[in-house]
Amino acid sequence: MGAKMTKTRARVLSPNRKQMEFRASDLESLLGEGHRARLVWSYVERQDLKRFYEGIRSVEGSVGRPAIAPEILLALWLYATLDGVGSAREIVRLTEVHDAYRWLCGGVQVNHHTVSDFRKDHGEALDELLSVSIASLMAAGVVKLKQVAQDGIRVRASAGAGSFRRKEKLEGYLEAARAEVARLKAELEADPAAAERARDAARRRAAQELEARLEKALARLPELEAIKQRQGKKPDQARASMTDAEATVMKMGDGGFRPAYNPQLASDADSLVIVGVDVVTVGSDQAQMMPMVEQVSERCGRAPDAWLVDGGYVGHDQVDRASETTVVYGPVPAPKDKTVDPHQAKASDSDAVAAWRERMGTDEAKDIYKRRAATAECVNAQSRNRGLQQFKVRGLVKVKCVMLIFALAHNLMRMVSLAPDLIGIGTGTSVLPGMMA
Repeated sequence: MGAKMTKTRARVLSPNRKQMEFRASDLESLLGEGHRARLVWSYVERQDLKRFYEGIRSVEGSVGRPAIAPEILLALWLYATLDGVGSAREIVRLTEVHDAYRWLCGGVQVNHHTVSDFRKDHGEALDELLSVSIASLMAAGVVKLKQVAQDGIRVRASAGAGSFRRKEKLEGYLEAARAEVARLKAELEADPAAAERARDAARRRAAQELEARLEKALARLPELEAIKQRQGKKPDQARASMTDAEATVMKMGDGGFRPAYNPQLASDADSLVIVGVDVVTVGSDQAQMMPMVEQVSERCGRAPDAWLVDGGYVGHDQVDRASETTVVYGPVPAPKDKTVDPHQAKASDSDAVAAWRERMGTDEAKDIYKRRAATAECVNAQSRNRGLQQFKVRGLVKVKCVMLIFALAHNLMRMVSLAPDLIGIGTGTSVLPGMMA
């Protein structure tokens, strides 16, 4: 008999990804030339951030832990926005595992409280920084303000539809919350145990926060009742959210109704640079044109030559006021009587409204108006692509800060594309040979 054949197992090297490795590497080598994080840092280090430094108490010669440089926190938010990240906790997680975020921190550890507080505490400084970025682009000849397009972009609020309650319910919940705060306060003062006091203090803070939210909801009810009355509905049907009192149920782009905010963006048609940012708590754009015209005029030092809006903005009062400083281009509503020419001035029209009607009937105006969609819808789409689907913060002030950072991040990338010298591309940390965004 021949030798018995035995089957042997092949010897191979398999991956073991749990083994620890120690590699000598500096942070600077983590990112290649032209990485977007380098662009962000190059932009940030060229800004005057003294407004962001004003609240820092830690100074040289004093005791205590040094504060985190505002440059790091601003760069993290700008890069995260471009990356579609809107959560402070997620940013902190990425600073531990993602090379770009680690490079931006440069070895400085951050926590989610500091990251989150930076965004909400610097609304005025962020607004000023936006004005500076627009001014630099205007000085470079990029933003000419020949035509500016305005549009609203309804964004879901951080509040559920089930959090809305009517006045009677809110008053009952508020009474219960106040009673709970009083009870916890009494227990906290009577209990000598330190550990139990800490737990009671946490419960008391939670009850106080609920009480504050309920008070805000009740304070907003008169505004919501007035809206119901204008709509021909009963005022007592008005409801406010216990989670975010400033959120409003709005009709969204898909036709559904959800708690949301209505951010307003104004963009230069030639450069697609955002030149105006606002956030309103009503779903209608009807009265939002003139406030944005005033904001852009103040921010840029002059009014745009032409203002492009859709049909939701063109109330006669708004057209009258805006026409004092700019030329309005917006669709004229179709009359019920189909035999009536909508572009023919009416006897009741003011001079500005009559001029607007006649202007929109010309081929030249129609060609100019085509730029509205190409401008506003493009900027809105980029905002959606960068994660602007639902706000992760609550309250109008915080939402406005989110939108300002979106505008800054958006304009930063337009600056890269249109005026790279303003960022210093090819020098220092940016080193971006030939890359345009």
